[in-house]
Amino acid sequence: MNTEADNNLESENSEIISWEVPEYEKHERSKRWYLVFALVAIGLLIYAALTANFLFAIIVIIAGFVLILNDARNPQGVIISITSDGVIIGRKFYDYDELQSFAIVYKPNVGIKQLYFEFKSRTKHRLSLPLIDVNPLFIRENLLKYLFEDAERTDPPVSETLGKILKL
Repeated sequence: MNTEADNNLESENSEIISWEVPEYEKHERSKRWYLVFALVAIGLLIYAALTANFLFAIIVIIAGFVLILNDARNPQGVIISITSDGVIIGRKFYDYDELQSFAIVYKPNVGIKQLYFEFKSRTKHRLSLPLIDVNPLFIRENLLKYLFEDAERTDPPVSETLGKILKL
């Protein structure tokens, strides 16, 4: 049963825009990529054995299993919603009070169209969201009402670029 308070809450937290993205980018990897990955993993395991660092060896083995298992499944769709109170990614809600700033990197000639959120807390990693077919100007116009824009970010983070190059 919806009460008047429930209706007010719903109207206060109104959705501005939403879109669907895959939960992660699935890379097409060649047999050569898997061969190089296996050689690097074997090299790291040999190093771990020579330095008697068995915890590192276990981490390398687990990372290999995670990569192989993740590669076997297809990414599911995740709904991203920008509302008047915050950002919803799947079932997770991020209040604007938790966020420090946003940045939009839009470079159509290289296929980059990303929205980034930085948290106030240093313990939380930045959010990187693909905009796919969403108008970045509309997103920017609406987010400026709630957050500071980091206009200095003009390129994706190095970690993200390296992940794309290495197909991780």
